Amino acid sequence: MTNKEQNNLSKYIALILRHRPDVVGITLDEHGWANVSDLLKGINKTQTITMKMLEKIVEEDSKQRYSFNREKTLIRANQGHSVKVDVELKECMPPDILYHGTGVKYCSSINKQGLISKSRLYVHLSKDIETATNVGSRHGEPFIYKVRAKDMYNDGYKFFLSQNDVWLTKEVPICYLEGE
Repeated sequence: MTNKEQNNLSKYIALILRHRPDVVGITLDEHGWANVSDLLKGINKTQTITMKMLEKIVEEDSKQRYSFNREKTLIRANQGHSVKVDVELKECMPPDILYHGTGVKYCSSINKQGLISKSRLYVHLSKDIETATNVGSRHGEPFIYKVRAKDMYNDGYKFFLSQNDVWLTKEVPICYLEGE
């Protein structure tokens, strides 16, 4: 499997496990877990994937998008869902500052309404500017917002840390944002 094929397959798995399990005829449980053999069977209807290939994707994914259970019989996306699931995130106190990378083209909307989750369950935040810049670059010219996360937390907003170190919260009101 070439890097390009692996990357494309990883993106397809993200689509399935985060947004559209029905695409391959599977269901997710309330915590976002899918049966690995059902996932493999579903994907194999249109393209080839083996357990070894899936293990390689999970292990080598640069964003650590996926997790297996201990027995490797179940798999789930760590965060980024638009389907209603509880990925058993633990609430955490955030650092003083977190960052959100976006495209410049979205700034006027964000400057009016703050950061909202839109079709996802949470707003995604990064602990460093480099990661936020990489995320923002996916949307054209990047723009980085500094989020006063500790102030938000002290004001009663909840923060969660995903298994792959992405900070999540339901929203970020404008008053907690500063442009970088």
